[in-house]
Amino acid sequence: MSVRRPLIGITMRQELETERFYLARFYSEAVEAAGGAPLHVPLIPVREFIDSLVGRLGGILLPGSASDVDPQLYGREPRQSLGSVHPLRDRTDLMLLEACEERRIPMLGVCYGMQILNVSRGGTLIQDIATEVPGALKHEQGAPRERPSHSLELRAESLLARLRGGESVLVNSHHHQALEVLGRDLQATAWSADGLVEAFEETRQGRWAVGVQWHPELGWEGDALSRGLFEAFVGAARAFASDASDNARG
Repeated sequence: MSVRRPLIGITMRQELETERFYLARFYSEAVEAAGGAPLHVPLIPVREFIDSLVGRLGGILLPGSASDVDPQLYGREPRQSLGSVHPLRDRTDLMLLEACEERRIPMLGVCYGMQILNVSRGGTLIQDIATEVPGALKHEQGAPRERPSHSLELRAESLLARLRGGESVLVNSHHHQALEVLGRDLQATAWSADGLVEAFEETRQGRWAVGVQWHPELGWEGDALSRGLFEAFVGAARAFASDASDNARG
């Protein structure tokens, strides 16, 4: 029997003041519209829990966050411009990524999610674009959040270029950190005009991982690239879940 709606885990965010876990609605809505079954994952960095959960998933989505990745995780000292750090978020996402890597589960990282995925592969980050990148664009556009505010150049023949049907696109922008050194087995596939990497894709055969610095969950209903990205992700998750089901049956 085919897997119609693969289970897609989406890690939650943490509000330190109230000790609440939460998640913006748009991630789940985009996943559901693409044919997946979204599952909100609480920030509980316990490997037994993570393993029991990941064994049921077809894919994992790492969303954006109000927090920054702890620079200690990529061997750097904190700069004055570093934002708040949420250790619970970092630990849970890294543990999930490790478990997904072991099982070859498809992964999609958005904004912070792209950055923590890069760090998990040994990459590093620019802690603050405005103070570290001369001539940088404005990457924190503000409201309205879904408005495309700057252009990207897409790598020819990349997944994003195929989904877009061309090698340039306009995207929204809500980040003050960015990729510095790309992690293992990742290839840059999009750049902003100031030279920052805005997307990457997995390079190994039999794996599916994509990271994007913008927010495709915002305004996805009216944007073909965003819809296509979620559909490609859920499609990869469906194929993985179907293969896993076939293997389990023997």
